[in-house]
Formats: sequence, structure tokens, C-alpha cells
Amino acid sequence: MYLNTIQSSEGSRKKSKRVGRGIGCTLGKTCGRGHKGQKSRSGGFHKVGFEGGQMPLQRRLPKVGFTSLKSKYSAEVRLNELNGLSVDVIDLKTLIDANIVPIFTKTAKIIQSGLLTKAVVIKGIKVTSGAKVSIEAAGGKVEV
Repeated sequence: MYLNTIQSSEGSRKKSKRVGRGIGCTLGKTCGRGHKGQKSRSGGFHKVGFEGGQMPLQRRLPKVGFTSLKSKYSAEVRLNELNGLSVDVIDLKTLIDANIVPIFTKTAKIIQSGLLTKAVVIKGIKVTSGAKVSIEAAGGKVEV
């Protein structure tokens, strides 16, 4: 195969309309744009969503929901994710180094999801009441 022998497949490249070439081709005179009006003129289109001055749909509908900017810097940690850590004392730096929470995390909270099978000491991380019971049942403790 050579570059000079490459051809596009049949029908992949459509010929452009030759407008304004007389009435025999149905695209003469008005060139398929109809008569008068904004859409018949060159450059005659409004921005996306414009409804002729009527209040557009995206402005008629109410805003929904709320995204907290703090959520970017806080993370949740499940109990069963702590089983994979090789250290006994767990703090925020340990979680970041183990890729359990993102690097830019400022606060983390351990939630009761899954089972904790080993005794660990939690330092400087928030813990839900259910998770605290599970940690202490596994022989660990929570330090604030």
C-alpha cells in the first residue's frame, strides 16, 4: 500500500450543494432558504437557546441542588479499607500515603461500612459513633 494509492470509500465524501445556479436544480434564486426572514439571510442566526425574545427554557426552569465547595477537601473512609493498611497508628497522612483519600484532603471521617479485623489506633480523624464501637470491639482505640 502506498500513499498515492489511498482512496476514500464510496459515499464517504458527499459533493457540496451548488446553490444559485438557476431554477433547474431546485437550489436556484433563493438557494433553498425560502423567502425573506432572518434565516434566509447570511449570518442570520441567534445564539443557542434563543426563543425570539420569549424567556428561554433554561431560564424558565428553576435552579436545582447545591454543591458544597468544602466537599472537595473532605473524604469518607470505610472501616474495611483500614484492614489493608500495614500500620497500627492511622492518621490523615497515613491515609493519603496509602491512596485511600486524595492528596488535597484536609479532613476525613471514618464511617461504619464493612468489618475491621485488626486493632488500630485512630489519631486526628473524625469517627462516627457506629465506627467507634466497631474499632473498640476489634481491640483498637480512637484518640481525638
